[in-house]
Amino acid sequence: MTNTNPLWKVLLLAGALVIGALFALPNVFGSDPAVQVSSSQGDMPAELTNTVKNALSNAGFTDIEYREEPDRLLALFANEDDQLRGRDAIREVTDAAVTNVALNLVSASPAWLRSFAEPMYLGLDLRGGVHFLMDVDMDAAIASTEQGYVSDWKREVRQARIRGTNIQYRDGKITARFRNAEDRDNMLQNFSAAGPELFFTPRDEDEFFFIDANLSEAAEREERTGALQQNIVTLRNRINELGVAEPVIQQQGLDRIVVQLPGVQDPAKAREILGATATLEYRLVYGSETDWASAGNGGPVPPDARLYRQRGSGAPVLLQRDIIVTGDQIKGASAGIDQQSGGPAVFVNLDSVGARSMLEVTQENVGNPMAVVYIEKKTFTNLVNGVEVEETRDIEEVISIATINDVLSHRFQTTGLTAKEAADISLLLRSGALRAPIQIVEERTVGPNLGKDNIRQGFLSAIVGLAVVIVFMSFYYRVFGMIAGAALVINVVLIVAVLSAPGLQATLTLPGIAGIVLTTGMAVDANVLIFERIREELRAGAGVQAAINAGYDKAFITIADANITTLIAAVVLFSMGTGSIKGFAITLCIGILTSMFTAIFGSRVIVNALFGKRRLKTLPI
Repeated sequence: MTNTNPLWKVLLLAGALVIGALFALPNVFGSDPAVQVSSSQGDMPAELTNTVKNALSNAGFTDIEYREEPDRLLALFANEDDQLRGRDAIREVTDAAVTNVALNLVSASPAWLRSFAEPMYLGLDLRGGVHFLMDVDMDAAIASTEQGYVSDWKREVRQARIRGTNIQYRDGKITARFRNAEDRDNMLQNFSAAGPELFFTPRDEDEFFFIDANLSEAAEREERTGALQQNIVTLRNRINELGVAEPVIQQQGLDRIVVQLPGVQDPAKAREILGATATLEYRLVYGSETDWASAGNGGPVPPDARLYRQRGSGAPVLLQRDIIVTGDQIKGASAGIDQQSGGPAVFVNLDSVGARSMLEVTQENVGNPMAVVYIEKKTFTNLVNGVEVEETRDIEEVISIATINDVLSHRFQTTGLTAKEAADISLLLRSGALRAPIQIVEERTVGPNLGKDNIRQGFLSAIVGLAVVIVFMSFYYRVFGMIAGAALVINVVLIVAVLSAPGLQATLTLPGIAGIVLTTGMAVDANVLIFERIREELRAGAGVQAAINAGYDKAFITIADANITTLIAAVVLFSMGTGSIKGFAITLCIGILTSMFTAIFGSRVIVNALFGKRRLKTLPI
């Protein structure tokens, strides 16, 4: 009997090793401190790129590596001190309102390797970064939703031609006052039909008749959940401006959000972006381009209009003061293709309140233009005489103007845009506005030097553990121990490769390194079971080839049972745990799967290649 390897097994092991080594290789090169510059308008303009390069050249930087990408420019520096000086030089010549300047860490691997492989993401404890705990103002979210019904009720009353009414939001409830009970009862039926999510309380006081309303308990719970989830989506999209590879954004409790930004060394900039509040409005366009130009050049603005500027061009435009729909009435938006023109379009879904308002306005304005206004309150940090000074500005700009082609209601589309504009605007509509105000209640910064110490110590512990295991195995099992050691090295390479694989990149934390060390011990445990079984077969008088075959075959069930039970525990940890527990669980899961491959399949291929075709009386085991 001989133990030979089919060609496919050799090719599979060799292919796994080569591919694993390539994807793991970027982690060997480490990372370089960099300053990332991007434009809030989208693609990186050539003028901004030249401005940044000239600023760094004037600041005395002569040997900087630049990486130009469509949406950002990266300037790589030799150390953190140069990185900070470079950031300050760039901020002095750029406008904080339209340019994002952030500190980052980028891969130092060569360009040919970066084209298909990136290093694994490092967690906050390894890379350094900032940690925020944010409190979501749920009461403000509910109040904002309830206030949205005031204008709708007023419109209902006007259409019913009821005089002497007063509708307002006061003391945490919507209140409508009527002069007689008949009008009150009639409008109560209309309000109930239009707002089934409200809980109504009619009451009489003096000579007046009232309707009080609040969101029902079910609607309030839904609003709280929706506000929290919408804020998480909004924060995730805003974090993209910081260029954070793998942020941690998760719910904590019923009204708090945890945000961790590995690699971000500028908490002030992160605070600016995360804490900014924004909203969207739909308004009808007022007048003609001649009126716009006149108002933009200092001319009078009509009392029923407001002057805005268009995004990108800065051209003036007059819009009506009455608002059709606000951002909190938008339930969803997506970019797509207009079926008639074949061009890009943005499809918007409104709630019941917004749909009624949109229906009434568009019925009377088919053929007229409508604008989308993006409004944001942002806090900028500017350098004034070398001192950072915070300044809050309201940014109001028209991001889209389109003609109303038909009567609109719950769902409508905006056309006349490029594909990129459609994608950008749909993103703004979906998550440009925070549904509820947030407040940063806790902020922690982990310095990159501490992260480097953690990486060094974690890497050292993994290497020492691996080396001790290989030495012991080589001493106790001789050549077979060396084969187990080779399988262990392949196992570690494959774990790092999977953690670094595109589309599957996971965040490595300090507990994650512990998971890798643990799987190293578990992987060699499988080889111990196999080798001891081979020894038993040899002592029982079996031939060398029969002993090898029996060792691998008969130990498989025991190894599979032990690894599957551990895998189940790791999956439970991953599904129920958070933060560092997830980091430990994911490396443990990956390590179990790769160790099964290397300890059973990989080591057997090597053993068969060395001893399978040889006639031996004994084995070096």
